[in-house]
Amino acid sequence: MPAPDASGDPRHRVPRPPGAPLRFDDQRPLTLVLVRHGVTEHTLTGAYSGGSEPGPPLAGHGRIQAARAADLVHRIGRQLWQDLPHPTAVVASPMVRTQETAAAVGRRLGQPVATDERLAECVFGEWQGLTAAEVEARWPGELRGWHESGTDRPPGGESFVDVGARAWSAVQDLLAGGTGRTVVVVSHAVAIRSIVGTALGTDPGRWQLLRVAPCSVSILNLWPDGAVEVTALGVLQET
Repeated sequence: MPAPDASGDPRHRVPRPPGAPLRFDDQRPLTLVLVRHGVTEHTLTGAYSGGSEPGPPLAGHGRIQAARAADLVHRIGRQLWQDLPHPTAVVASPMVRTQETAAAVGRRLGQPVATDERLAECVFGEWQGLTAAEVEARWPGELRGWHESGTDRPPGGESFVDVGARAWSAVQDLLAGGTGRTVVVVSHAVAIRSIVGTALGTDPGRWQLLRVAPCSVSILNLWPDGAVEVTALGVLQET
């Protein structure tokens, strides 16, 4: 049975979809659709590719993934998650791979792409371009510490907490721009994990447990009072 509003008047009902957290008011959230970019050469080889360099671009399959993600996003508020507003804005990290992915999404939605440097990937410092095995060989144990502590930094790089602070400031600006709308954010694995982890208030050392596949879609509903709903995490559209 729907819950009454905060005044206690049973005539006022809060329309919430089945399975959604209860709300006792009619405040509408900001919906964030978080899209990771498609695969690049570094993704395919397992090399760390951070925010200190603009490239690499999408690989051939990455462009296919971007088109599939764009189709999925276009269905939000229509065939998929019909309780959500259809996306009306796209913002992306400045990296080449995210700009290319966001361009595919923007074309499908008929929307321009804005750029926000705060959504860039983690800066990996001296680990940039290296595989996990190469990092471990040169800095034994430090890669595990970076993943599991949330606060350790690569030499010359950023921690999960560092990324979370700047990415979350971008989210707060989007929230201040108005609720009752859906914004697509095209970003990176660490940045998306950090946004979701910060929204949920979880230990940064646990953020690396979130699986964010290339061109996967995750959806958050954020209210001005700090309430959060995770509507989807890591959804892929494959054909």
